Amino acid sequence: MQDLKISLITVAFNAQNTIDRCINSVLRQKFNNIQYIVIDGNSTDNTISIINQFRDKIDCYISEQDNGVYDAMNKGIAMATGDIIGTLNADDYFTDDDVLQDVANAFVKQNTNILYGDLDYVDLNGRIVRKWRSGKYRSGKFNWGWMPPHPTFYCRKKLFEELGSYSLDYGSAADYELMLRFIHSNKTHVFYLPKVMVKMVIGGISNKSFGNRVQALHFDLKAMRNNNIFLPIITILFKPLRKIMQFF
Repeated sequence: MQDLKISLITVAFNAQNTIDRCINSVLRQKFNNIQYIVIDGNSTDNTISIINQFRDKIDCYISEQDNGVYDAMNKGIAMATGDIIGTLNADDYFTDDDVLQDVANAFVKQNTNILYGDLDYVDLNGRIVRKWRSGKYRSGKFNWGWMPPHPTFYCRKKLFEELGSYSLDYGSAADYELMLRFIHSNKTHVFYLPKVMVKMVIGGISNKSFGNRVQALHFDLKAMRNNNIFLPIITILFKPLRKIMQFF
């Protein structure tokens, strides 16, 4: 099992309030064949000084200007040497110390190329405000507004090599487009791990204003049309309804 290597990428920018918790949740993982990559976007607060406290535990680290979170993720992917690649951004943290062990076990036992699980949205104090329970994937689910939570998304490195990385042409929907491309369009084998893997602090660029939300819908629609969603307008309507159901 330890022959399997996971490259984990943390992207950070001005994350002084959360980066410590994120990194510690990685360092506590029982699975230890990890290449830990941290990409900072040239933070102007105390993020860099906090990261430097862990430099001997981080395998690859750069801090420089980037073109947003997905550009930073692509930098991390280019540096990755593991069999499996996943992300844990600076605002997020693992729910327990067995997450990556469970991920590794599933990739081996299920012989899958992609894995995803469940996620809790939390406030800064860790209180759960929304639950994202994915359920098993079936072919065509993306047509009905379904998508897995990106912070729980792990896939084999070869998929990035064969199908490409995050496209900056899709703005805030770059993660959605990549999962559409990998799972829906290319019909890659997927495994659902029925476990809350990540706590994610509530918020996001696409939800900060009405204008951002409209722009996000535009990018979603573009991703759907370019990845063979059969009725994009219907899917656009179902996608936010699925988010509303996560509050119940």
